[in-house]
Amino acid sequence: MPSVVGLLEQHELAARRRVDGLREAADRIQAELAVAEQEWQEWVIARRRVGDVLTPESGTVSVGVAQEQRDTDAQAAVRDAAKAKSQVPVWREGLAWSVLSVDYQRILQVAADRARLGQGQVTCQEMAAAFGMDVVPARVEALRSKAKRLVARGWLAEPGAGRFTPTRGVAGPGGGS
Repeated sequence: MPSVVGLLEQHELAARRRVDGLREAADRIQAELAVAEQEWQEWVIARRRVGDVLTPESGTVSVGVAQEQRDTDAQAAVRDAAKAKSQVPVWREGLAWSVLSVDYQRILQVAADRARLGQGQVTCQEMAAAFGMDVVPARVEALRSKAKRLVARGWLAEPGAGRFTPTRGVAGPGGGS
């Protein structure tokens, strides 16, 4: 007859193996998510570039000026692409929203608008709806991940589970209050 301690050790071992297996699965899914997000961003950039190419230019612009404009636009696209992959800096007094990628700025804008209008905190489902996204778990979780990153860096506060509001002192989009 097995001892009680032996039975407990067997259950502990089984539970630990399950946890290890789930951690491995979570790591694999996180890696797949990172690859999928990268591919998505590349498609977004490709679509923007094709849109730029297909947009007819004004016939009154000379060839030299048009080339300079395209060069300037290309440099701006590179800056924007880099910003989309940038880290979220830790918020400090006087730091403007422009240091954040557009996605993070949009999240802050929705939370700031809600707070300014006295409508309280915003949920990720409400953000998805405000952005015109399908309110499906994948989209909501992507927004939640970004909102949590903003909380961790001091841009947003999470007074209630899944409810976000700007941190006191975070300035508006232009850097002013």
